[in-house]
Amino acid sequence: QGQPVEPGGGSVQAGGSLTLSCKVSDYTLRACGMGWFRQAPGKERELVASISADGTVDFIDAVKGRFNISKDRVPDSRLHLQMNSLKTEDTAVYYCALDCSGTMKIVPWDEGTQVTVSP
Repeated sequence: QGQPVEPGGGSVQAGGSLTLSCKVSDYTLRACGMGWFRQAPGKERELVASISADGTVDFIDAVKGRFNISKDRVPDSRLHLQMNSLKTEDTAVYYCALDCSGTMKIVPWDEGTQVTVSP
């Protein structure tokens, strides 16, 4: 269904931008919902953004207007999370997720990508 998340995390100062990408199969891109979870230290994992098979997007209030989720097929099938105007509270481990059967689940091969935002 996919492949590990490509390097895209890292450390930035508040106000900066980062983009995360997740390579998936062409079938997954067309037929499944996809999303990004994150988990900050001491907090529960939360679904930050999602995109349905037909392209409908949704975000938690904390990232609306700052994050964008998208998918494309050129040059290969990928899910992206564009993160702008990053805040220190965005610091977390981010995970790529798929919903091909009614439940959004982190892809089993994704160990997570650390995003650290400093003041």
